[in-house]
Amino acid sequence: MNICIILAAGEGTRMKSKNSKVLHKLLNKPMIEYVLDASDSVNVGKKIIIAGKNKNDLKNILSDKDIVIKEQKIGKEYPYGTGYAVSLALEEIDDRDNVLILTGDTPLIKGQTLKDFMDFHIKNNNVATVLTANIEDPTGYGRIIKDNEGNLIKIVEHKDCTKEELKIKEFNSGFIVINGKALKDSIGKLDQDNIQGEMYLTDIFEIIRERGDKISTFLIDDVEEVYGINSKLQLSIAQEVLRKRINSYHMLNGVIMENPGNIFIEDSVIIGKDSEIRSGVRITGNTIIGEDCLIHGDTVIDNSKIGNNVTIKSSTIENSEIGDGTDVGPYAHLRPNSKLGKNIHIGNFVEVKNSNIDNGTKAGHLAYIGDGDIGKDVNIACGVIFANYDGKLKHRTTIGDNAFIGSNVNLVAPISVGNKGYIAAGSTITKDVGEGELSVERAEQRNISGWVKRKEERDSRK
Repeated sequence: MNICIILAAGEGTRMKSKNSKVLHKLLNKPMIEYVLDASDSVNVGKKIIIAGKNKNDLKNILSDKDIVIKEQKIGKEYPYGTGYAVSLALEEIDDRDNVLILTGDTPLIKGQTLKDFMDFHIKNNNVATVLTANIEDPTGYGRIIKDNEGNLIKIVEHKDCTKEELKIKEFNSGFIVINGKALKDSIGKLDQDNIQGEMYLTDIFEIIRERGDKISTFLIDDVEEVYGINSKLQLSIAQEVLRKRINSYHMLNGVIMENPGNIFIEDSVIIGKDSEIRSGVRITGNTIIGEDCLIHGDTVIDNSKIGNNVTIKSSTIENSEIGDGTDVGPYAHLRPNSKLGKNIHIGNFVEVKNSNIDNGTKAGHLAYIGDGDIGKDVNIACGVIFANYDGKLKHRTTIGDNAFIGSNVNLVAPISVGNKGYIAAGSTITKDVGEGELSVERAEQRNISGWVKRKEERDSRK
């Protein structure tokens, strides 16, 4: 079985943060989730996270995932270092397991890379394999020391390197695949005889080599994949890498992007071909966008389903559905549980909440549609308000097909308007309107002759 151990006990000290390092977000997702997602590619049977003080936070955030969380205690009575951290997971490991060890602060690693890494380890019958990369400035990284035949001898941490070893460009990514029995046998022999006084996990390689077992390195070309994050500046750099990857993926699959450097799309989003996303758009959550759509301006779409041939201009869409051929905005707001049918027009400054709107209906501007069920081909004019809240409870408004709701109408729920019902402008409607009826509710207009002249004469005497 393949086992995955993720080291995630970092407290965020170097991040200058009160929050755990691995819980900092990139594109709205904690960095450790990227590592967990990548590990899925190697068909992992068990995932173990080594946590620290962040144990409860990790449990809460990852509650929907099948993982084991072990806590690394900190104090004078406990050892320190990566070797000790991994030792906490040994009871979960069988001798024949392939153990993949990852770090939770390297969210740029790709699943395909981990799959190739594991395949290489198994194909070559290695006892242990280390994933490495070359970098011009390897300051802070453990150096890879090899013999003349290219076999791994040991890994030396930066602070313990000699002057010659500091010149080596190939560094340890922190990613390892190792046989379960070899890991258990070697980790018990670790000591803290180094400048840091830590139990280095990397010291197991000298122990394994002394037994004559085979250790290899797996060198990758893209050093960005093993980019570790230790500051908020590095967090920002990593986010740009992820954003570029995601946007490139969509463009290679037929999506048009006006300015990809200024478009924010999470990795969970699906977009159909020939849809155009313009500068300033943010698309998050489990959003699905169909084909031939145009989305532009300061639009935010979260956890929503958008059909084909939809146009959205500078609007906010939350947990809603929009049918084919519909256009929304500018400056509209679809709040959760709004469902729009086909060929609907939702214009500027229209807010829709928890409502169903059927095909062909139009709400051009300045309206609030809350807790409503609206039929086909309804006209909702400027200033219409669905008065859905009585101070304690929310109530629904139902409008039939081909109805006409005039300007500045208040519909006081619960209420229904039948098919082809007409509501005169300026009315406040508190009773149901039947099919084909015209409802007028407003004071009778009075035009008072001479009133202005009398007012002017009165004012002049003051």
